[in-house]
Amino acid sequence: MTYFLLSGQSDAQTGGRMPDANRLAGSASPYLRQHANNPVNWQPWSEAAFAEAHSLNKPVLVSIGYSTCHWCHVMEKESFSDPEAASELNRTFVCIKVDREERPDLDAIYMRAAQTLSGSGGWPLHVLLTPDKKPFYAFTYLPKEDRFGRMGLISLCRRIASLWRSDRERIERSAAALSKALQEQTSASKGQDEIGISMVENAYRALMERYDAEYGGFGSAPKFPSPHQLLFLFRHGILAGQNAATQAAIHTLRAMQNGGIHDHVGGGFHRYSTDRFWHLPHFEKMLYDQAMLLIAYTEGWLVSGDPSFKATMEDLVQYVLRRLQSKEGAFFTAEDADSEGQEGRHYVWKTDEIRSLLEPHEADGVIRAFGMRDEGNYADEATGGSTGRNVLDLIDAKALSSLNWPDIRARLLAFRERRPRPFRDEKVLCDWNGLAIAALAKAGRALQQEQWTKQAMRAADFVLHHLWHGQSLKHRWFHGTAGINATLDDYAFLLWGLIELHQTTLDVRWLQAASELADTMLEQLAAPGGGLYLATGSDLIVQPVEGFDGALPSGNAVAMHSLLRLGRLFGRTDYEEAAWAIAKRFAPVLKQAPLGMLHLLSGIALAHSPSLEIVLAGPVDSATGKAMRRIMDGSFLPNLTILRADSATRQCIPFLRQYEPIEDQATAYVCEHFRCHSPMTNPIELERLLTQSTALTTRRDEVVGS
Repeated sequence: MTYFLLSGQSDAQTGGRMPDANRLAGSASPYLRQHANNPVNWQPWSEAAFAEAHSLNKPVLVSIGYSTCHWCHVMEKESFSDPEAASELNRTFVCIKVDREERPDLDAIYMRAAQTLSGSGGWPLHVLLTPDKKPFYAFTYLPKEDRFGRMGLISLCRRIASLWRSDRERIERSAAALSKALQEQTSASKGQDEIGISMVENAYRALMERYDAEYGGFGSAPKFPSPHQLLFLFRHGILAGQNAATQAAIHTLRAMQNGGIHDHVGGGFHRYSTDRFWHLPHFEKMLYDQAMLLIAYTEGWLVSGDPSFKATMEDLVQYVLRRLQSKEGAFFTAEDADSEGQEGRHYVWKTDEIRSLLEPHEADGVIRAFGMRDEGNYADEATGGSTGRNVLDLIDAKALSSLNWPDIRARLLAFRERRPRPFRDEKVLCDWNGLAIAALAKAGRALQQEQWTKQAMRAADFVLHHLWHGQSLKHRWFHGTAGINATLDDYAFLLWGLIELHQTTLDVRWLQAASELADTMLEQLAAPGGGLYLATGSDLIVQPVEGFDGALPSGNAVAMHSLLRLGRLFGRTDYEEAAWAIAKRFAPVLKQAPLGMLHLLSGIALAHSPSLEIVLAGPVDSATGKAMRRIMDGSFLPNLTILRADSATRQCIPFLRQYEPIEDQATAYVCEHFRCHSPMTNPIELERLLTQSTALTTRRDEVVGS
């Protein structure tokens, strides 16, 4: 099979002239509004745009990005704001802008097309389509003019215009072939591949071949945090007794929290490291990264008891609540990398600034601890020369040991807050808020931080009130308005959050909401042959069934985890069967590309591991009940589910009616691997049982010193 490869108002209406304003100005998307004053005649994705392309006999340029994307900003400034480039775009194409955070379904389809065409992708993503939405060419960033042997945007426009006139039939054959290939990629396999624990072991070996034993993480530059890889290692470490897996995850967490990717002054993490060493970050801050890393550091804390992980959890949560939380309690999407026209300008420091803000001995210690230099500790990306600025990368922790770092940090932050801040994208996304709810609930449970749990509850109440209307879930909330039909990620990630919130509070209302959401997800998105569609919109050329992890774990993988847990919590085999159908759907791909589906493999490991269920009855808020909760909450038990046998939960889950407290005391009923122990009222007895459990609780003394 071969594909065609090079790597608005129309000209009939405007003669190639640039309009005073395009059709993005009224959009709810901050990303689209950032392009509203471009001379490019952008318009939102709509059937009207494609009807216009049909009418004018033009190809379509779909440009996909997001509001905090650095290279999206570069291309907007260099090309889309340029009259000459805009004139060529308007003359050649019907031009459509898509916010990938608003339409992850479109992004997934056309990213898959780009990867099929060129073997890679990224943002900004540009895809050329026929008027019937079929892709035939894709590219990411292009300069305005030809540069270093690389075709520029203006040359590309002229080349496409010529080929559209002279070789239209070839383009359409290529587009049809690619669309057929995309459709085949979403079809269920007819094979009967077995799903075994050997798949998990094979994936573990393949991942460890890429492990950077010196600097942590996997592969070389650029390095992404990829927390779902660490969650996989923690589960494999405990469930399979692979201490090396646990050690690799612990090492990576320590390396990241010390590196420049961690904002040591303001808290939270930047998106990724441009180098192997976690030193120089790409500076944007995404809500989903904060949530997934909070989950990973929580599990690292539970596994190791490392106090530095606890400190990282605390500063991460403080950042999220300070900068990303709306007044209603939901969470905004991201902060940009750029300010004052420069990437990272808000976050980097000159040594003179440090010396002017701190006492001499404090400044000396900070400069030494973070490897700061007068000439700067990183090179300018464009010129390779010195920048005179420094990323804070903790290379000598001992240099801070004699200083009052919390006080110094507060003074540095107060100074930094007076700098111009990067743009903040204030739309609220259901899926990313689901992750934040899960992270805050899980971290609050682990550290007994009730305030974090309350913030998770506030966000959950917001999402359920504003975005969930029974049988109908919306993806986005912005300035008082809900919009865009939910995708699988919205359902799956919100499910994750609600289940974690229930496991923390044992309030059955979160479990009831989770069950209703799961039922709707299965009803609306179940695909023939197993698995769940990402979306089922009528404007999609294919209905994708995605199993590969990206920056986030795949929606199908997260749904599998949640359905397994719900099956065990409710005693419903239909949930467990739906979970297993997801795994079977991807069995052939799991054999071929296991590293792309690590979160799904974590779900398979969970399904194969001994189950562990605890029912608490009686006065769980008593001293004994609280002691039991601390024991459970302070252990890393990925296959543990907890229920409270109170009157409200018994109404929802009838089998709990048989569980009664012994002599009106807090009582724990423990069942593991389909066998139940005698009920117990002594926390020490519970702790002894969990330590010896076939659930394989890890021993902290094996990993703390690693």
